[in-house]
Amino acid sequence: MRAGLIQLSVSDDPEANLGVTRALIREAAADGAKFMLTPECTNLLSSDRAHQRAVLRPEAEDITLAALRAEAADLRIWLLIGSLALQGESPDGRFSNRSFMIGPDGRIVARYNKIHMFDVTVSEAESYRESDGYQPGTRAVLAQTEFAPVGMTICYDLRFPHLFRALAKAGARILTVPAAFNDTTGAAHWESLLRARAIETGCFVLAPAQTGAHAAHQGKPRRTHGHSLAVGPWGEVLADGGDEPGVILVDLDLSAVDKARARVPSLFHDISFDAP
Repeated sequence: MRAGLIQLSVSDDPEANLGVTRALIREAAADGAKFMLTPECTNLLSSDRAHQRAVLRPEAEDITLAALRAEAADLRIWLLIGSLALQGESPDGRFSNRSFMIGPDGRIVARYNKIHMFDVTVSEAESYRESDGYQPGTRAVLAQTEFAPVGMTICYDLRFPHLFRALAKAGARILTVPAAFNDTTGAAHWESLLRARAIETGCFVLAPAQTGAHAAHQGKPRRTHGHSLAVGPWGEVLADGGDEPGVILVDLDLSAVDKARARVPSLFHDISFDAP
């Protein structure tokens, strides 16, 4: 199966971002990809809460979701919309960071709300409090597709291996990690963490990413790491998107999942022990 990872460098304008996203999806489809994946915050990347309140819409009214569902149906592809920033249902007014698996008929097959919030201090000059603006999810999600069960995660979830292990034990053979990974932490940790999650679970890991400079955060452009990665179940990097927007194609042989798990079946060797 051929997958197409869409690497974006989105602005804070959903309409402009949608045009770029659709063009890259069509490019990947022309090259034979049947499973497309876009990054976290496909519709908008902004830390300006006032701007978000002005332009974000609930799921039922979001122009990006509607257009990409139609695109999936027109091209007869499976499409993981890595995530959309949406007006949420939280009583305190916080937004949702929600991933969608879209079937080749345009139907929403699964939804996943990002569980782990990026509340970190990267340096004295750079900090993030995602939980101030976004309501965290509470449920792991396994999407059933015609080619494999797919475990859905988003960005900062990558640092919590128990989530990935739970998805693999539930049947996932592919794990998705759409991201807008910080450029500082990305340079240090992105590839290592993705390869570790693949090795620990014996799954393919597909991680479409945002790249480059975006709307200003704390007075300066926010930068993301890029390097969308496809990692095999033995931990090998199959494709790296570099740091420019575009399409990354990768052919997946899903029998490699069974081969990796047969060689080192650590996914099934859990032992109960007393905590210190």
